Amino acid sequence: MATALTCETCQLVCFPSTGEETVCPRCGSTVEARKRNSLSRTWALVITSFVLYVPANVLPVLAFMELGTGEPHTIIGGARELLNAGMWPLALLVFLASIGVPCLKLASLLLLLVTTHAGSSWQLRQRTVLYRLVSTIGRWSMIDIFMASVLVALVQFGSVVTINPGTGAVAFAGVVIMTMFAADCFDPRLMWDAALRRDRADSI
Repeated sequence: MATALTCETCQLVCFPSTGEETVCPRCGSTVEARKRNSLSRTWALVITSFVLYVPANVLPVLAFMELGTGEPHTIIGGARELLNAGMWPLALLVFLASIGVPCLKLASLLLLLVTTHAGSSWQLRQRTVLYRLVSTIGRWSMIDIFMASVLVALVQFGSVVTINPGTGAVAFAGVVIMTMFAADCFDPRLMWDAALRRDRADSI
């Protein structure tokens, strides 16, 4: 019986063709048993995310200028200012979306990559659930960028008050985009393949 494959584009279950590449009859995409170069592409994107994460937290994300005076704020500085202003729910939201979620995503992706390379069979089911969680929550990392964009669009007071996004916002957006691509490139089926090969090698 032929092994069924799932189209990555439209999720249609297909059966592989003999002697040629399998094409999805619904959307026309090429259907493969595993994503090509999944681990190498994911490693490259995760390393890029780590590199961008430093300027994203060190460089200013937003600059608030009133009557020509003011100072730029980093992510941590902005959360601290919100906390000092008594807006602790908003400060908590910014901190979790800007610091907590990216850190957890990078740590989770790093764990998945290392254990897959090692061929570990440790907590395979839980690691699969972890991958699905990382893939799902990735889009919510952009909450504070959305907030800054809305704030810049709404607060238009001409020469009295100006709000400008900083270079840190660009780096942080890069972190979010790279981690989203990394989660999409990673193939969780490779965890099970690597663990199976390791178990077979140990049994010989």
